[in-house]
Amino acid sequence: MQATISIPRHWGYPRFALEQRTEQGIILELHYYPSGTELAEQFDEGWRYVLMPNKNSDEIAYLQENQIQPLSPQEFFTQITAEIEFYQRQISILQQQLAVVTGGFTNA
Repeated sequence: MQATISIPRHWGYPRFALEQRTEQGIILELHYYPSGTELAEQFDEGWRYVLMPNKNSDEIAYLQENQIQPLSPQEFFTQITAEIEFYQRQISILQQQLAVVTGGFTNA
């Protein structure tokens, strides 16, 4: 079953989605600061995003919607292709290790 998120109508819809890849990183969290709240008065009302700029670091960034740029289709393609190639290499290494342990007998 897929999770469902309900957003009150008066909030407006976020421009970006969870786990979306952007030029600034991957979106991990979304926060909304509604009008009339202390957070909205301090930081402006609207959506805020928590991004992971680099998956090999514990650094995170907190950005407003207007500070985020989506990836172009070519940039997205390049990132996904590189990630697929990385995992294919990892699978190959694991298959070689498994063959050594099993004496060459695998179910693959």
